[in-house]
Amino acid sequence: MTSTAIITIGLVLVLAILGVPMWLAIVGGTLPFFLFLEPGLPSQLVAQRMIAMTENSSYLAIPFFITAGCIMNYSGISKRLMDLADGLVGHLAGGLGHVNVVLSVLMGGISGSAAADAAMESKILVPEMERHGYDKEFSAAVTLASSLITPIIPPGMGLIIFAFTTQISVGRMLCAGYIPGFLCMVLMMAYVGWYSKRHGYKGSREKMASPKELGKLALDGIWAILMPFGLILALRVGALTATEAGAICAVYAAVVGIFIYKEIKWKHVWPIVKESVLGTATIMSLVCACNALGYFMTYLRIPHAISTMIINANLSKYSFLILVNVILLITGMFMEGSAPVLILSPLLMPVARSLGIDPIHFGLVFIFNIGIGNMTPPFGAVLYQVAGLQNIPIGRLSKASLPFIGIMLIVLLLVTFIPQLSLFIPNLVYGA
Repeated sequence: MTSTAIITIGLVLVLAILGVPMWLAIVGGTLPFFLFLEPGLPSQLVAQRMIAMTENSSYLAIPFFITAGCIMNYSGISKRLMDLADGLVGHLAGGLGHVNVVLSVLMGGISGSAAADAAMESKILVPEMERHGYDKEFSAAVTLASSLITPIIPPGMGLIIFAFTTQISVGRMLCAGYIPGFLCMVLMMAYVGWYSKRHGYKGSREKMASPKELGKLALDGIWAILMPFGLILALRVGALTATEAGAICAVYAAVVGIFIYKEIKWKHVWPIVKESVLGTATIMSLVCACNALGYFMTYLRIPHAISTMIINANLSKYSFLILVNVILLITGMFMEGSAPVLILSPLLMPVARSLGIDPIHFGLVFIFNIGIGNMTPPFGAVLYQVAGLQNIPIGRLSKASLPFIGIMLIVLLLVTFIPQLSLFIPNLVYGA
């Protein structure tokens, strides 16, 4: 059994390192187990386990939320949120750097992929910062770091997928990201301000917007700001399931873009459909492949073996969390998006529960770790993507990103050892 597990998992890792798409690496690594290593199992079981996931209506929430995010990109919501952020913090030293950070918090993780969020924001914000005299490495580092706040801010797709995978409350999971996200924002803005004063970067405007102008900007962007709060409220009172909430978000974004902001045109329909289908296919192919891998792991009792090993090691819950932090940070360097959640959360969640760790707290630590790993040199997947998009040598971007990595690690340690940072709002909204 042990050799079978090593061969299968090793094959998945080899295929992933060779650049094979993650879902195909998982299927390619798992298939030999059903064909050769366990001849008693029917070979069609892989296809059956993959197809079974498409029959779970709960996963309809994924294409709905992805579609909502794609519509938001064309609806004018991003532009209005950027104007609001500029009105709030654009007058500070390093104004556009602050706008960059605040915009990420306002946007939330709308794409389901840290790489997609980083790519979108780097295309919009890095050229703008360069035009105002900021050096390119700093501009890209701010954008890279702030875009990785978005997966932990509602409606972050990573939080939703973790909740589905581990069968915990979607609403509680979404609420858990607010305080850690705002902590990251405050500390990043403090560093941006300090760095900007040293390098003479001025604000994008002479003074803070007047109350009247701020009111106008807030009113203009209120349709975007209301969405995450309305989503959590609807889930809290039981008015909508997660799937229904996703559908409502997609319709809401379309109505705002077509009838209120009037920025969605017929020419945008095909790009929205194309991006929605590709985003859904990417995540759902992973979900289906990971179900086959999950069956393999369950068949070999791997989760039970891992749980037994950790429990026999007499680890405290905080020792376990430190170990998990290290594992997930390394994993995040090589894998971005939903793959680590789908593969590792079913293995680690039972152990966390057995040690008395709150599932919501553990979920936030899990998603936050993957985000930090995505920007950590020398292998961070999103780090390489932003460097490629901006044509910056990876070493120079890594050096510029180190202070932001330090900030996120500080927040991660606070969240790890102070569970109430992630549990206060869920308990406030839903009850302890």
